[in-house]
Amino acid sequence: MNGVLTLFLAAAIVAPKPNPNLHVEGNQLVENGQVVRLQGLNVPSLEWSNTGEFVFRSARVALEEWNANCVRLPLSQDRWFGRAEGQKDKGQDYQDTVAEVVNLVTNRKGYVVLDLHWSNAGEWGKRMAQHKMPDQHSAAFWKDLAGRYRGNPRVLFDLYNEPRDVDWKTWRDGGTVTEDGVTYQSPGMQGLVDTIRKRGAKNVIIAGGLDWGYDLTGILNGYALKDPNVVYSAHIYPWKTEWEQKVGRVADTYPVFIGEVGAEPDPKQEDPAIWAPKVLNYIEKRKLHWAAWCFHPSASPRMLVDWSYKPTPYWGQPVKEALAKRN
Repeated sequence: MNGVLTLFLAAAIVAPKPNPNLHVEGNQLVENGQVVRLQGLNVPSLEWSNTGEFVFRSARVALEEWNANCVRLPLSQDRWFGRAEGQKDKGQDYQDTVAEVVNLVTNRKGYVVLDLHWSNAGEWGKRMAQHKMPDQHSAAFWKDLAGRYRGNPRVLFDLYNEPRDVDWKTWRDGGTVTEDGVTYQSPGMQGLVDTIRKRGAKNVIIAGGLDWGYDLTGILNGYALKDPNVVYSAHIYPWKTEWEQKVGRVADTYPVFIGEVGAEPDPKQEDPAIWAPKVLNYIEKRKLHWAAWCFHPSASPRMLVDWSYKPTPYWGQPVKEALAKRN
């Protein structure tokens, strides 16, 4: 009996402690031995504005009044480095604004998804918008962010907003991309992952699929990224169909984050009164991670009527009710 007890105690002593940092285990996110589910919303404007529009206040309201535990923050690589018109400080004010939001959210035990939303197709200060794929400047962006936030595991890195119109090999490995008569080199999603890891950052990485960040079918067909700490992202809007085929099947194997989801009244689309509960029920049934688009009164689909944070009845209110049920 004493020998058995000794072996038991020895095993207990050498048993590994749970990883205290957010990380991927199977198809779940886990932190300190506990399963974590990201549920929140997008706080936009830093992609189109050097200063942002009420981003700090919106992040606070999201956490404290809407019961979110996750804020996705869309960013611009040009503004980050101070390359946009009107910036004369090499991006310092912009970077400070991002840091303030990160500190606010993570100090309240929430999670921040830093999303590279706008790039420039390879030329600083030009063509600042959403493009087909990241460019070489996107790698510089992630190299800098990874160095800054590698010590904060509650910060997740969303590699690139809504890749589109390339094949899966280019999506993963990069290559030459032509868009509107402009040609640039893309590092691909794996190239961005490698850039982040070379900076010593072990943060969870999020990778959006093709078809404007919706289609994840390539992940199960040989194009998964070579990294154990990756979550795959899909954006769902009323015109995106075949949810289970394009998104759900991947969630059986990998964590899936619905990085954007939302609806606006449109006679060409299904009534939000029908669509909103349908998509939110699907997300809940599948236990997917999600961040609704968007916590702003003018960026559609709108969750807010105005800056009093009154929810729109067709989308904001269903989201607020869904978040209220979050444990």
